Amino acid sequence: MAITRSHIQSAHTRIRADIRTTPVLELPEGVFGPALNLKLELTQVTGSFKPRGAFNRLRLAGDLSHGVVAASGGNHGAAVAYAAQAMGVRADIFVPEVSAPEKQARIRSYGANLVVGGARYADALAASQAHRDMTGALEVHAYDQPEVLAGQGTVALEWEAQAPRLTHLLVAVGGGGLIGGMAAWHAGCATEVIAVEPETSCALHAALAAGKPVEVPVSGVAADSLGAKQVGAAMFPIAAQNIRTSVLVADDAIRAAQARLWEAARILAEPGGATALAALLSGAWVPPRGARVGVLVCGGNTAIG
Repeated sequence: MAITRSHIQSAHTRIRADIRTTPVLELPEGVFGPALNLKLELTQVTGSFKPRGAFNRLRLAGDLSHGVVAASGGNHGAAVAYAAQAMGVRADIFVPEVSAPEKQARIRSYGANLVVGGARYADALAASQAHRDMTGALEVHAYDQPEVLAGQGTVALEWEAQAPRLTHLLVAVGGGGLIGGMAAWHAGCATEVIAVEPETSCALHAALAAGKPVEVPVSGVAADSLGAKQVGAAMFPIAAQNIRTSVLVADDAIRAAQARLWEAARILAEPGGATALAALLSGAWVPPRGARVGVLVCGGNTAIG
């Protein structure tokens, strides 16, 4: 199923009562180098962009009598748990051992049954799908379902209305649901969506080089949110057609971007949430002359101090 602007507009109408319209912050030249527009999706319900896709999937599902199930590094699980609680549905969330304790606590706070096991996201996914097959629960995939992509694409719809003159958008990538939805919104438009990934978790970068989704090793400081070993099949055709630039950043650059967000703007981002900015601060991506740059701060589920 191809994701179009029409799908994303419909998703926004469907879920806008369930989500927050997250703010943007205009920063003048000198704070982070060039003048920037930050989209603060870390202020979304549950602390990341993920409720957009979760609610769109659940609102379209119909029968939820067997509950819902999801695998997650943490943020998606919290979003599904929150959406299920809001709709009065049981949620079983599977996370790997790498999932941050604060993310596990947030999932539990929304009343979900949390199962922790396996070294990486792929292990949690296999366990969640076994649960799905046994119980008939509705699977809410973290990034590889059309309904999820369309929901995540509402970030781009909203941002365009708030800051219509941006020419380049820096977006962190894990499994690709967020950037897939955003690239679908901007397909055929002048605005360029730029993919940013950790050097040690670079599933989209590898897929674009190979011409198809391929498996990559996963590690690093952002592995709990960006640590997909392979991008989704649903997003890859969108990326192959619409993502012209893909850059990688080191863990040290991500940590430095986290620190700069806090020091300069008092924004407490998790590593995945700081990854897009890391591309700019580290020089991995250099804006062309005249660019009007937007940076998505996609998540803030991290410990204080």
